[in-house]
Amino acid sequence: MPRHWPLLLVAAAVLPGTLLFFLGQGVSKAALQAWQTVCLAVVVQATPFLLLGTALSGAINAFVPERVFTRLLPKRPALAVPVAGLAGVVLPGCECASVPVANSLIGRGVTPAAAFAFLLSAPAINPVVLTATAIAFPGTPLMVLARLLASLVTAAVMGWLWLWLGREEWLRPAVRHTGHQPGHSRLTEFRSAFQHDFLQAGGFLVVGAMAAATFNVAVPRSVLDTFSGSPWLSVLFLAALAIILAVCSEADAFVASSLTGFSPTARLAFMVVGPMVDLKLIALQTGTFGRAFAVRFSAATTVVAVLCSVLVGGVLL
Repeated sequence: MPRHWPLLLVAAAVLPGTLLFFLGQGVSKAALQAWQTVCLAVVVQATPFLLLGTALSGAINAFVPERVFTRLLPKRPALAVPVAGLAGVVLPGCECASVPVANSLIGRGVTPAAAFAFLLSAPAINPVVLTATAIAFPGTPLMVLARLLASLVTAAVMGWLWLWLGREEWLRPAVRHTGHQPGHSRLTEFRSAFQHDFLQAGGFLVVGAMAAATFNVAVPRSVLDTFSGSPWLSVLFLAALAIILAVCSEADAFVASSLTGFSPTARLAFMVVGPMVDLKLIALQTGTFGRAFAVRFSAATTVVAVLCSVLVGGVLL
């Protein structure tokens, strides 16, 4: 765990407020209060789910043997893909953890297509994420169902696409050990994994909350109307925003719910694309599987996720 993460979190929380304070003469008091309210609301609402999600992820890393995954998956790759995608419903994990877990599964003989389906689904449709989505969108159970279906279909389609079009030369797995290591304390491994995931995801949560607050307060209504007025532009805009913001999946529903100027389908795209493709994930995939894989896989996932969001959102929302 990098020792400078706590300092980055403090800077992320303090610097924007300090900057706004010195620029306060050019910003109305009402705008500053609105910014503070939105930012604080997103962080306060999302933090309990972030804690729970990273704690469960750390527990799985330390206490669940990896052989469980290989025993549960069918031997036929085409059937293993949807089963691995469904495993994400009961096996929570953050985006950062899913990449090394998928890499380790490949190293232990799991077909890459199934490992990639799990990589995409685990941070997108696990119980913590779905519960957070239900809290962020009260009275809108169809949003939870839409997120589940769109994310699951995207993960399965990407797994099947790899079976159909994937090439071994694109994949350069650098196998890393995840889970319990003999001779090490499981409690220590749990604490280390939990601390790493929470501090890393917490930093992105703070940045995402500030970006959402700034977006709601600073962007002129005319600009929002340009994107929100067009069904396709609004979806593409929020999909791109999800990639840039890189908000943790346990918290992105609260950011999406604050983007009230956009359609439900556009906000669904934000929540489907974000856990599967963002800047930190692209970097992690590049370092783990190689640039050739990361570029192709991220681009294809973005297209499939947007299309699935539009189709599912158009039917349910």
